[in-house]
Amino acid sequence: MSYERYESPVHVPPPWWRERLSQYWRLIRGDRPIGVLLLLWPTWWALWLAAGGVPPLWTLFVFTAGVWLTRSAGCVINDYADRWLDPQVERTQDRPLATGAVSGREALVVFAVLMLAAFALVLTLNRLTVWLSFAGLFLASTYPYLKRHTYLPQVYLGMAFGWGIPMAFAAVQGTVPALAWLLYCANILWATAYDTWYAMVDREDDLRAGSKSTAILFGDLDLVAQGILYALALLTLALVGRQAQLGMPYWIALGAAAVLVAWQFWIARGRDRDACFRAFLHNNWIGAAVFAGIALHYALPL
Repeated sequence: MSYERYESPVHVPPPWWRERLSQYWRLIRGDRPIGVLLLLWPTWWALWLAAGGVPPLWTLFVFTAGVWLTRSAGCVINDYADRWLDPQVERTQDRPLATGAVSGREALVVFAVLMLAAFALVLTLNRLTVWLSFAGLFLASTYPYLKRHTYLPQVYLGMAFGWGIPMAFAAVQGTVPALAWLLYCANILWATAYDTWYAMVDREDDLRAGSKSTAILFGDLDLVAQGILYALALLTLALVGRQAQLGMPYWIALGAAAVLVAWQFWIARGRDRDACFRAFLHNNWIGAAVFAGIALHYALPL
């Protein structure tokens, strides 16, 4: 009688480079695209408004790829600045910099590579857009440090996330008109509101760690403040539609966005952590609705 020999499979660890790439992918939030979408929608709003429809394809590619690169770089520098805070916050304690899986020096190299790639794309556009990109770099690099010194980092995030708006108008029109700055203000209000939902998730941890946010500033009046922010954002978007002479598709889309905002308040009415995070994620649909209204206005001969 013969017996076959069975052996337990030996676990072979992945190559070192694959493990490093996996950590870098987590560092840039490659597995969480919501940040890219929240940055992409306002950029596309601006491109379509500036071009009066579909923008030049190369410009569209540069800004779409640039959104991914700059958002990824923003995540890296945010984690680098928060490496003292993230280990103390339940939601962020497993991030690569917080656990030590990625060193601070590695993170800075990844940040530099991403920003250089984005700048290389911008160099294919006109001079005004290139100059504006330096302001965008400053905003993206300094935002993470504000939460140590001010209760309004969410406002600054809106300024950083919306900087693609004046850049888009500059790239398409060669100038930055009043409409661009009005749209920029709308995005600041919207971003402050949705990032406050995000801050409400971490409020208790941030209080213990000594970090600051609008969620802490607003306190028990957080839902009231959120209502004011969203109302002002929608009002400013209405002014954008009026100044750009947008038609019925835009106004229907803006009405849908208002309904989506109301639904967020219903979701987060109890201020539960998971509910506030769901409300934050839900803002993707608001951005998509506004974009659909702008795009349909130019696409449909009404």
